[in-house]
Amino acid sequence: MRDRRGLLASFAGALLGACSSPLPEWPATPVRAGPAPAVPVAALAPAPAARSWPEFQRQAARRMVDASPGGSYLGPVSEPLLAIPVLEIDLDRTGRVLDIRVRRMPTQARDTVQLAIDAVRRAAPYGDMSHLPRPWKFTEVFLFDDQRRFKPRTLDE
Repeated sequence: MRDRRGLLASFAGALLGACSSPLPEWPATPVRAGPAPAVPVAALAPAPAARSWPEFQRQAARRMVDASPGGSYLGPVSEPLLAIPVLEIDLDRTGRVLDIRVRRMPTQARDTVQLAIDAVRRAAPYGDMSHLPRPWKFTEVFLFDDQRRFKPRTLDE
């Protein structure tokens, strides 16, 4: 028993001795990474007024793709998909985004939700909504491939 106490005391002493070395010096001001550089996007033309909600949704999906040339794709959807986030987007009468709600959060590649939100915001404003019936909201399903590029489900029909 005494051997164990002696061994334990020696171990504790060695452990405390290792903690007595001076801490490394850290910079006085924390270094923070700046925002990611924006991907250059050609200015989008003003959105035309859609005559119906289905027409609006097709125009909005096309606008999201046009506003995200490096982050989107058209053509066949690859199987299996990496992630399928679903967003509900509320707009004001001018087509500005008021709110975005996540209706389906993918179980993997959760960062794709933010990529989809960014695409929605980049494509705004979506044009005059005042002639369409209220509420001015729509839902879009984003089909992400393995390269984290999206295709709006509306354009896959």
